[in-house]
Amino acid sequence: MTLSVIVIAKNEAASIGDCLQSVAWADERIVLDGGSTDATVAIAKALGARVEVAADWPGFGPQKNRALAFASGDWVLSLDADEQVSPGLRIEIEAALLAPGAAVYRMPRASRYCGRTLRHGGWWPDYVIRLFRRGEARFSDDLVHERLVSTAAVGTLTQPLLHDTYASLEEALDKANRYSTLGAEQAFVRGERTGLMTALGHGLWAFFRTYVLRRGFLDGGQGLLLAVSNAHTTFYRYAKLWLKRQ
Repeated sequence: MTLSVIVIAKNEAASIGDCLQSVAWADERIVLDGGSTDATVAIAKALGARVEVAADWPGFGPQKNRALAFASGDWVLSLDADEQVSPGLRIEIEAALLAPGAAVYRMPRASRYCGRTLRHGGWWPDYVIRLFRRGEARFSDDLVHERLVSTAAVGTLTQPLLHDTYASLEEALDKANRYSTLGAEQAFVRGERTGLMTALGHGLWAFFRTYVLRRGFLDGGQGLLLAVSNAHTTFYRYAKLWLKRQ
């Protein structure tokens, strides 16, 4: 069985190398670049990956489906540019390809936030579906928070996918701004409506859910930063939707 790894990227020079090196054992590695102005493309090519370019941005789901269309392997592993396959997960993936017990697999994701791997706040085990037999799944058309869509039963791997999500608070704030904008656009297309007090309520609930119900307080200062960031992103997503409706 052959494996294709697909990655969408834009200006990911700081992380694309670690991502691709963690799957150097795959039969095919495909990077779909969204118009990088840094060294992302050069690094990917130097590491032997196939690079395709699609500079227009249709959203995360559609862009990942574009990358999927380039894959030729029997199986596909979808990674984000800031993710790496751990050695233990590699062993599990190779075993699953040799003797598949399912057509689609999920795996736990261990995410680092401002220098700390979080174990609470809803960030662990944070199962994500990323490995599937080609033809058995595709990505939803969501602009952000896309998901794999499949009717096949889902198997579970136990070793972690490593995720260097935010190296700094500045990066977290920048991503929160971009994701809240995409979320507002997506909600607008769906016809959703909201008000500023509703936006505030959603933001407060996001903080309470992350910090208290999901015990983010056990992750120390980074747990508090995550809860505030989730509240910030949620509030501004609804606030931007409200402004868009005006």
